[in-house]
Amino acid sequence: MEGPQLEQLAAPAALIATHEKPVIVGIYGLPGSGKSFRMNQLKQLFGKEHFAFYEGSEMIAAIVPGGLEGFKRMEQQEQTGWRQRAIDEISMECEVSGNLAIVTGHFMFWDEGQEAGQPVCTQNDLDTFTHILYLDVPAEIIKDRIFCDNTSVAKIRQMNPSVNHLHKWQQAEQTQLRDLCRKHGILFTILHPEETLLGKVSILLRDIQLHTEAVNLARAEKTLDQVVIAHGPHRLETMLVIDGDKTLAAADTGKEFWKAMAEKRQWPDKERTLDDLFGSPLGYSYTAFRQATFLYEETADDQEYELLCHNLASKVTVHPEFVSLLQWVAKQERVGAVIVTSGLRLVWQKVLEMAAFSKNVGVIGGGRIADGFVVTAEVKAALVARLQSVHKIYVWAFGDSPLDLKMLKEADQAIVVVGEEQTRSKSMEAALTSAIDNDGLRARQLLLPSTAKPRLDTMKLPVTHLTEDSIIGSILRHRKSRVHHATDQQSAKLLMTPTRDAAIAGSALREAHHRIGWYLATEFIADIVGVEEYPIQHVQGYQTSGHRLCHEGETLIVALMRGGEPMAFGVNAAFPLAGFLHANRPEQVLPVHLKNQRSLILVDSVVNSGKTAEQFIHHIRHLNATIRIVVVAGVVQAQSIAGGSFARALAQNEVSLVALRLSENKYTGHGTTDTGHRLFNTTRLD
Repeated sequence: MEGPQLEQLAAPAALIATHEKPVIVGIYGLPGSGKSFRMNQLKQLFGKEHFAFYEGSEMIAAIVPGGLEGFKRMEQQEQTGWRQRAIDEISMECEVSGNLAIVTGHFMFWDEGQEAGQPVCTQNDLDTFTHILYLDVPAEIIKDRIFCDNTSVAKIRQMNPSVNHLHKWQQAEQTQLRDLCRKHGILFTILHPEETLLGKVSILLRDIQLHTEAVNLARAEKTLDQVVIAHGPHRLETMLVIDGDKTLAAADTGKEFWKAMAEKRQWPDKERTLDDLFGSPLGYSYTAFRQATFLYEETADDQEYELLCHNLASKVTVHPEFVSLLQWVAKQERVGAVIVTSGLRLVWQKVLEMAAFSKNVGVIGGGRIADGFVVTAEVKAALVARLQSVHKIYVWAFGDSPLDLKMLKEADQAIVVVGEEQTRSKSMEAALTSAIDNDGLRARQLLLPSTAKPRLDTMKLPVTHLTEDSIIGSILRHRKSRVHHATDQQSAKLLMTPTRDAAIAGSALREAHHRIGWYLATEFIADIVGVEEYPIQHVQGYQTSGHRLCHEGETLIVALMRGGEPMAFGVNAAFPLAGFLHANRPEQVLPVHLKNQRSLILVDSVVNSGKTAEQFIHHIRHLNATIRIVVVAGVVQAQSIAGGSFARALAQNEVSLVALRLSENKYTGHGTTDTGHRLFNTTRLD
């Protein structure tokens, strides 16, 4: 690979977890479910170097005057106060030590015959716990354990609850805990008793210990780096970042997974698992996607999960347009593609394997703890930014939902994939409108299938096609610098001298700018746009071929007033068939001005920050998504194109910049040094 190797790349965020608050993990379950037994196993497994273990009842006994017996004689309100103090003590201890706390406790007590159970979980518990693991031991086993010689369940033994009551109690706890956890940002999972339970719990706790949002991003970035390195010895210039569900294919594999599980286990309510999760107060947050991972883990073991993913993948049909595009990409040395999905990595990996793309297209996604991370909207955007800033790669992004908007906005080229009305995202319309109107998103829409109804106004979100030569060509072409300048050329030094001479102003300075405009037009713009032949009468009397700017009659020169006018006239002298427009503000460029135009040349005398040119670029691109834009200036401050919003506007809108000279001087002229005043002898007015 040309360029930096993986170990030489700018390192992602630190892979060491730094938690914002103490990590407190509750182990819940009915009396007799084995909470204390499991905790003792974990003590032996982990030790006390980074972990702290607390029996809820022992903690209460230690802080309450009279111990546990004294606590039992108290009124309910007083007991609640001591329970709150106990969890607060645990939190404070772990904040000081930095240890991960594992706390056993009860959620509710429920005597058989009562209409409902009595929760003993306090508000402080909900404010403190970061995770709750629920031991889902069958009611029949709990019933048997209750009658064993165990003093911790003596009270329950006296009640002699039925198996049906224990099952109802357990279901109530799980339902209420799941709901409360989502309202309080607590990750919740149910653990089923099996021979491998201790191993699963240990993996889960290690993941909890090491996982933060920063670590999550760092792992995703590291995976991206590996995808880039794996492409081969040639440096990638362009990367296609493609969402999976409803983008690469019409299928929503997440929903299909839960539909398959609901049918297999006869759980009709499970079909809406993801809708319920992302419709909860967690929304589409990092915590929500982590919770989704926990749901996949608790629902299927590794073998069943892989089989389900294989079956789902076998039913997925990649859009033919993307098949053709990826086949083209596979033949390119400097163009790559990666699927970045918030869904199931394994499904999309198998989809690519079945379509024979797995050697050329990477997959970044989650679904299991072993994947190491989840993909949120923020992660998608960060990966695009890393491709651009660290790997210096031009990015095309394809997505269909609000989760993709941050990624689309970050990309150099954004394509919104629009499916059939009945299956596409219902919330995308409003989110997309806001992103375009308020957040500066510039995108095109791709209709898959081609008969799908477009989103929004096609002036606001123009329709494109992957089969168009211009689009495919733009994706696949060799990326060269879009900044063209003559800074170090001798001709530039001659042309620039009059513009820097304090003795030259007015008509003489305008003539100097005119010459610069003509020079830049013939030296650079002709190469960027291209030239075409047309018939002319030779001086010797016969017909021959002359050359002019390609589609010169369909070219518009826009002079940014007033400083850009003299140079724009020079450009016009080189391209006499081009139209000419004066503009002080972007809004003065109207749709009628761009009708049937192929190229637009935006001319100013000086580009300092690039703010003005950037505003014109966004306005023009909003009116016309495909017109070629070239910005022309005598002097451009080098810092403006080194990074920041102007540089991003050039890249995202595929705008070429032509300058006589790049300057490291950040000075902005005033009075006698202002270019506009010098051009028109109005320095006395400033």
